[in-house]
Amino acid sequence: MEDLNVVDDINHAGNWLILNQKLLLSYIINCISVIIILILGLFLAKIISKGVKKLLIKRHIDNTVAGFIAALAKYITITLTFIASLGKIGVQTTSVITILGAAGMAICLALQSSLSNFAAGVLLVTLRPLRTGEYVELGAISGTVLNVHIFYTMLKTLDGKIAVIPNGKIIAGNIVNYSRESLRRNEFSIPVSHQVDIDFIIQIFDNVLKNEKRVLQDQGVTIGLSEIGPTSLIFIIRCWSKNDELNSVYWDLMYEFKKSLDKNNIQIAPHKININIKKKISTVPQP
Repeated sequence: MEDLNVVDDINHAGNWLILNQKLLLSYIINCISVIIILILGLFLAKIISKGVKKLLIKRHIDNTVAGFIAALAKYITITLTFIASLGKIGVQTTSVITILGAAGMAICLALQSSLSNFAAGVLLVTLRPLRTGEYVELGAISGTVLNVHIFYTMLKTLDGKIAVIPNGKIIAGNIVNYSRESLRRNEFSIPVSHQVDIDFIIQIFDNVLKNEKRVLQDQGVTIGLSEIGPTSLIFIIRCWSKNDELNSVYWDLMYEFKKSLDKNNIQIAPHKININIKKKISTVPQP
C-alpha cells in the first residue's frame, strides 16, 4: 500500500508540473532575469561612478568634489537596481518604495550622527575648505588630505599614519589649511646675551636674510627686539617665502644665523637662571 501511495504522489506531482509548467517556467525566467539585473546593475554602477568622476575631472572639477558625486551616483544606481529586481519577481515597487521610505525614517532617527556626517560631507564638498592633496590641521590631527568620503575624511600624517575623521567633527571644529596660499611666513626667536650691541645684531640677521635668495624681500622682512628677559635679549625675525620652500628655508636660515653669530663671537643666551642656595651652618657653641 505504501508503494502505491508513493506512486500516486509521484503521479500527482507529475500532473501538477505538467499543468503548471508555464508558471514554473515564468518563475525560472524571472529568477534568472533578477540575477542578470543585479549583476548588470552592480557592473553598471561601477561604470557610471568611474565615468562621472572622469567626466568631472575633464571639466576641471576638483578631485574631491568629483569623487563625492561619483560615490553618490554609484549608490543611487545600486538602489534603483534593487528596486527593479524586486519588480521583476512580482513585488509591487510602490509598496517597496513606501516600505523603504518608512525604513529610511527609522534609520534616520537611529543614525542621526551618520546623517550629520553626510550633511557635513556635502558642506565640505560644496564649500571646499580642504581639497585632496592639501596639508591641513583638523583639531589635534594634521596631515595631507587623501579623499573626502560621504561620511568621513581620510588624512595621511607626516609619519605615515592614516587618520579617518568623521565629517561632522571637521565642520564643528577649526580647519587650518596650510596649502591653500602660495606664500607662507617663517618666524624665528633667537635669544642673545645682554652685552651685545642691538644694532649690530640686527645687521647680522639682515645680512643673512639678504643673502638667502628664497626669502621674498618684496613681501617685507621684520627684525626686532621682542623681549628683554632676565638672562637674554630675544629677537624675533619674520620673513616670507614660497609655500613649498617654507621648511627648507627655515632650516637653512637657522643654520646661517648660528654660523654668523659664531663668526662674530656672539653666544646664544640660555633660557634659564642658575640659582645656588647656600646653607648657613650654625656656630653656636655646644655646652
